[in-house]
Amino acid sequence: MGGAMERVESRACHGGVQEVWSHHSKALDCQMRFGVYLPPGIEQTRAPVLYWLSGLTCTEQNFITKAHAQQAAAKHGIIIVAPDTSPRGEGVADDPEYDLGCGAGFYLNAAQAPWASHYRMYEYVVEELPALVEGTFAATSQRSIFGHSMGGHGALVIALRNPGRYRSVSAFAPICAPSQVPWGHKAFGAYLGDDQSQWASWDAAELIAGDLDERLTLLIDQGTSDPFLESQLKPELLQAACEKVGHPLSLRMRQGYDHSYYFIASFMDEHIAHHAQALRGS
Repeated sequence: MGGAMERVESRACHGGVQEVWSHHSKALDCQMRFGVYLPPGIEQTRAPVLYWLSGLTCTEQNFITKAHAQQAAAKHGIIIVAPDTSPRGEGVADDPEYDLGCGAGFYLNAAQAPWASHYRMYEYVVEELPALVEGTFAATSQRSIFGHSMGGHGALVIALRNPGRYRSVSAFAPICAPSQVPWGHKAFGAYLGDDQSQWASWDAAELIAGDLDERLTLLIDQGTSDPFLESQLKPELLQAACEKVGHPLSLRMRQGYDHSYYFIASFMDEHIAHHAQALRGS
């Protein structure tokens, strides 16, 4: 578990409270922040947790201010936790481009210098953050996970790599096959090295093709007017992988929607209801 927790924001919202906390992460060896929405009634009963992973360039703020998730979370009695997208701060390696370094952790454990010492977002999201959340708030050990773009990639990979740990998974416009697109080539090459055999375990389409212990349904919403659809996201590759092995997939192509939080906010209630069904049966 990381260092002492400090609450840095707290605002009443839909009968609950939207907070931001700061702590020193052992996994990332830097100070980290995450948002947490605590629904009304949390003082009387513990609640399951839905983890949100944001996309490139985001911090914890993008989701908590733009996704409009709090009302549905309050309705269903679910805690939502939204971490930052990467390590940050003095001594943390960075890159001048937006798609590598700070704001671009890709939810993996880096193996190459200079990234390996801090860029361990997979370990942070899967192990350290849940331990903090479940040890600090009135949270149960029931978890689900979802995300957007780079975070959609992260949510799919984390759920697929950890059978039994998450009740459900969904994504908005995820990077479905990072090994086959420019964003993934750049990030994986830097963080993992040039040996592409090491990339497969961080690629949802590749993981689907493997011998998985669990076939958790993948719920994905993708806008048809997303400028990254054909070049970076490629849901058709994930769809083909699922069809080949019979992995359950609900891929919904949303006519006219783009890659923005306007798109995310439009279908957020449906995603939270999907996770509430898995977490609470309601």
